[in-house]
Amino acid sequence: MARKIMDDKYLTKEGLEKLKQELEHLKKEERIKIAEELKEAISFGDLSENAAYDEAKENQAFLEGKISELEKLVSSAKVITESENKGWVQVGSFVTLENGSGKEEYQIVGEEEADPIGKRISFKSPLGQSLMNKPKGAEIELKTAKGIIHYKILKIS
Repeated sequence: MARKIMDDKYLTKEGLEKLKQELEHLKKEERIKIAEELKEAISFGDLSENAAYDEAKENQAFLEGKISELEKLVSSAKVITESENKGWVQVGSFVTLENGSGKEEYQIVGEEEADPIGKRISFKSPLGQSLMNKPKGAEIELKTAKGIIHYKILKIS
């Protein structure tokens, strides 16, 4: 069965590096910190009624889950490369849109790097889905809670 694009985890080169740095930090520094917390909690004695030990074990489980999640993401991520087909909106594209209130530019990214305030929208978001595989000049309608917003694609790079 073919995997769909919506299942893929897309990251920019910079986003992947950021995740690798975070993973390295968690593995080296945070693991040591949790190990010290566990050691200290164990020194308090009776583990059956030791709240500090229980908390340290919970923190350790959370940390290991986060490390596992990041390792999986880093190993399976598809790095966004420059597309040869700049005439169509794709993951990684910078898109200039015009709507009734002016022009806006967004980069289409994977959901892990989405930052609407930073003008980086996920290709899985309603706007991202509406833009995917559309050419320059295309007009789209986006249904929102406040009504329908009309966009025109002015530029794709």
